[in-house]
Amino acid sequence: MGMAYLSLGSNVAPERHLRAAVAALRARFGEVLLSPVYRTRSVGFDGTDFLNAAAVIDSDLDPFALNDWLHALEDAHGRDRSGPRFSDRTLDIDIVLYDDLVLQGPGNLRLPRDELKHAFVLLPLVDIAPEAVEPRSGRTLAALWREHPDHATPPQAVPFP
Repeated sequence: MGMAYLSLGSNVAPERHLRAAVAALRARFGEVLLSPVYRTRSVGFDGTDFLNAAAVIDSDLDPFALNDWLHALEDAHGRDRSGPRFSDRTLDIDIVLYDDLVLQGPGNLRLPRDELKHAFVLLPLVDIAPEAVEPRSGRTLAALWREHPDHATPPQAVPFP
C-alpha cells in the first residue's frame, strides 16, 4: 500500500524493547530500513534518556490499520497508556510519514506527525530517507534538518547491538 516512515523510542529497558520491535517489524513487513540509534533526553517530562531510531517499511496496511498494529506491538511490550502523555515508555512507535498523506485519525494518528519538529525524530529519518518530502511544506527531510536548531549540535549515535 505505501511507504511508512516510523519513529521508534524507548527509555525502559530500551535495548531489549527496540531490538524486539525491529524483529517484529521484520517478521511482519519483511525488509526494514533502520537508522542509527541515538540517545536523547526526555522531552516534555523529567525522565531517563531515550534511545531513538527510525525505520522505513513498505506496508501492505493502510495508515489506520498500521497504527492499530503498532499500538498492539507497543501494548505487547508493556506500554502503559493510563499515565500522563509524556512519561517513561517501554516502546513508542509512531508513523511520522506515510507516502504523501496528510490526515488525522483515531489513536492519535496524525500525518505528518507533529513530532517531526524534534531532533530525535527528524535526524534518524534524515539518516535513512533524506529525500523524503514532508507533504505540508513540500520540503525534504534533509532541508528541514539543515534549518533545525539542533543541526549544529546534533545528538550523537550510540552503538546498538
